Amino acid sequence: MSWLDQLFAASSHKQELIAADSALPGRDTEITVPGVHLVLQTPMRGRPEADGSYANGGVGTFDDGLSAVILAGGCFWGIEEIFWQVPGVYTTAVGYAGGHTPNPTYEETCTARTGHTESTLVVFDPAVIDLEGILKIFWESHDPTQEMRQGNDIGTQYRSAVYTLSDDDAATVDGSAAKFQTALDAAGVGSIATEIKPLAAAGDGHFYYAEDLHQQYLAKNPHGYRCHAATGISYPA
Repeated sequence: MSWLDQLFAASSHKQELIAADSALPGRDTEITVPGVHLVLQTPMRGRPEADGSYANGGVGTFDDGLSAVILAGGCFWGIEEIFWQVPGVYTTAVGYAGGHTPNPTYEETCTARTGHTESTLVVFDPAVIDLEGILKIFWESHDPTQEMRQGNDIGTQYRSAVYTLSDDDAATVDGSAAKFQTALDAAGVGSIATEIKPLAAAGDGHFYYAEDLHQQYLAKNPHGYRCHAATGISYPA
């Protein structure tokens, strides 16, 4: 937990989503995206369009056959570390999604005044692991019943979310959430509070890449902070 988290943790506003017209103004300049993934040695951003813009809410276009989803399950350091180790995952990157402030910084996101949640882009090969397989790991790796927090990490930037890049994927996520809810119901744990939306309908519809120091943070800092407030419930077979 950063010093900004500690400073604001006692404030109730940390758990209230900010309105677009009250969000921090941000900036026009994008954060520079590193060329390749430190661990996987693959590009963290897809190809740009002919005009230099990036489709899919800033993610770009990856090679044919690859799929992508954006996952938020608390502190993005630990979530990214989990997924770069999964067979079939092509690349990962951390960033900010679901908010209103253009090109936010980490420090701004931690104030809960941008509306973003700490998110991880996961690009994968569905011939090796399909979206439901990715979601199985996601549901089991955090507590989706907690609202605007994960464990001791409190605030809207720690809320659980899944942002999809295609209509077919949206239907898969809804079905997966319903399936995991049956397991939670059987255990008497609670209801899923995860925000499930197409990326285009989440905040300003953009995934903003985080600063280089946060990309593959736990590869650079193996003893760094991890938060996995998991339920301990297994995804139904």
